[in-house]
Amino acid sequence: MSAPHARIATGGSPPCGSGVFCPSFNNIRRLFMACSLTRRIGISTLAGLVIRLAFAAEPAPPPSAPTGADWEGYNKTLEGQRYSPLDQITVANAGELREVCRVRVATRGSFQSGLVVVGDSLFATTSTGTFAIDPVTCEMIWHHVYRRAQPPGLQGNRGVAYLNGRVFRGTDDARLIALDAATGREVWTNVVGDASIGEYVVGAPIAWNGLVFAGIGGSEFGIRGRILAFDALTGREVWRFHTVPTGDAVGADTWGDRKWAEHGGGGTWSTITIDPRTGELFAPIGNPVPDYAPQDRVGANLFTNSVLVLDALSGDLRWWYQLQANDGFDHDLAAAPVLFRNANHETMLAAAGKDGLLHIVDRETHAARFKVPVTTVDDPRKAMASREGDRVCPGALGGVLWNGPAFDPKRFLLVTPAIDQCMLIKSEPGTNYVARGINNGGTYSSEGVPMTGWITAVDATTGEVHWKYRSESPMTGAITATAGGVLLTGDNAGNFLVFESDTGKVLKQENTGGAIAGGVVTYARDGRQYVAFTSGNISPAGFGSVGHPSVVVMALPEPTAAPAAADTPDAKHGKELYGQICAGCHGTDGNRIVDKPLQAAAARLKVEQLAKTIANPAGTMPKIFPAEPTAEDERDIRDIAAYVESGL
Repeated sequence: MSAPHARIATGGSPPCGSGVFCPSFNNIRRLFMACSLTRRIGISTLAGLVIRLAFAAEPAPPPSAPTGADWEGYNKTLEGQRYSPLDQITVANAGELREVCRVRVATRGSFQSGLVVVGDSLFATTSTGTFAIDPVTCEMIWHHVYRRAQPPGLQGNRGVAYLNGRVFRGTDDARLIALDAATGREVWTNVVGDASIGEYVVGAPIAWNGLVFAGIGGSEFGIRGRILAFDALTGREVWRFHTVPTGDAVGADTWGDRKWAEHGGGGTWSTITIDPRTGELFAPIGNPVPDYAPQDRVGANLFTNSVLVLDALSGDLRWWYQLQANDGFDHDLAAAPVLFRNANHETMLAAAGKDGLLHIVDRETHAARFKVPVTTVDDPRKAMASREGDRVCPGALGGVLWNGPAFDPKRFLLVTPAIDQCMLIKSEPGTNYVARGINNGGTYSSEGVPMTGWITAVDATTGEVHWKYRSESPMTGAITATAGGVLLTGDNAGNFLVFESDTGKVLKQENTGGAIAGGVVTYARDGRQYVAFTSGNISPAGFGSVGHPSVVVMALPEPTAAPAAADTPDAKHGKELYGQICAGCHGTDGNRIVDKPLQAAAARLKVEQLAKTIANPAGTMPKIFPAEPTAEDERDIRDIAAYVESGL
């Protein structure tokens, strides 16, 4: 059961005509009057926020209205739909997709980066590397290497955000970095967490309205999660929100043992979603700690395993939806939620987590309309594991990981990749917090059965399952829907896959040599649609085909130019040439050589046959034209042949 939902301090204003959150005088006044905001960020920061809003009131570029040409963010749009309006690749031709180029970005290791394509650059990350490549040729434009200041909490990274000529990324030693998108030059670095206790920033940030948003990860180390906003220009922190409340904060009473609230987890694994019309930020929040001993932290344990909805400008709590209260199985919400309107024009939200369910939520009532299994799910659901151990489905590495659903607005379909994996979990209550230790509160073990995967297509309006695809390998890579009626994705075995959106029919399958666990995106350059994806990854979620971390680019074959229509021979010009070249031997009427009368030949031969004879004469006839004629020679030959064919 989900914990109660509440709308808290709505704080936002009606959208401006352009779709930008409106920085009106009333909104600024609300910010000054919000006591909770004053306590959280202080007067000086609040003043800075007001100045930012005042500047925003001047004519400013609205949130990017995404086109098909680029892939602007981790999930393309701020709303996280992973849908491209490009339609050059279709059901009819998807099988013809071919590799255009690839570039290796590391020797071995984790490669789970989302891909961002803006202008002439495709951006991606490894644990310490950030790079820009040409999205058509795979030529490396620049490569920035971050030198860690502290040992990492967890090695890995899932990509960048782009805004106004800069790219932003987190690090596994809890820094946030801004780089010049054209050169890779470091612009600023901010220490945003404490790597000494296991904090890190692994998820791709998201940027909007002059702010960069990121979450702190490291739940299992017993950290206390946070969502933070930073000034994109300077890197200065603007606000923070603790995902595990303490004191008199909303939700603090959902932690029965307050000692665990200080180390309660609630980290963030992936990127975030924003509604630019309402100014709401939707953050996916991970599991509570200790993972497998929920009896040590009685209560719903807000805001873990939740979609946490905040005011993007102030950090105020708006509302939340909890997928699983008092989670005892490490069933994080790791992937960003998707915002959409269904066929009835209702504003909805979809979130899929490691609990193995696709939650379709009404944004007005904050209640779930449907909960649809997208992998093997226990029925009935267990509340917690026993000391002796219980088989739990999904296990801690199953369900939906850091890449969530795609939404197809033409078909009103939500399509979700997932992992099918069960585990034996034993609960060990009475756990004490261990600094920078793995605070599981129990143990887990594999069943020894290979993990598999699923893709499930669900009607976003009715919750009905349209089709399913069973993969022999886990599905951790991103999935992308397109206007061409095809879905693009890949599996941990390294197979790039294209499906028909309506039926789930496999249209293309090609092994790329490395597990596809990161971004799968599509974009267009010079009228040609491309698909790019990551290949090569090491992950506990099924190693699959490790390969070498690479970016692979595919496209349809370039149209073959139709043969140029042969120029119509010019018999008049041929007559002039005949008089200059041929008449001396053949005569003006073509009959001077009695045994080779041209008029007789013209009666039985066509232009092409006559042209061959003129170009390569037999017997004693002199060879007038070179063995390798130029285009002009060939034209002259055809003109003479046309004159001869005309009857002289």
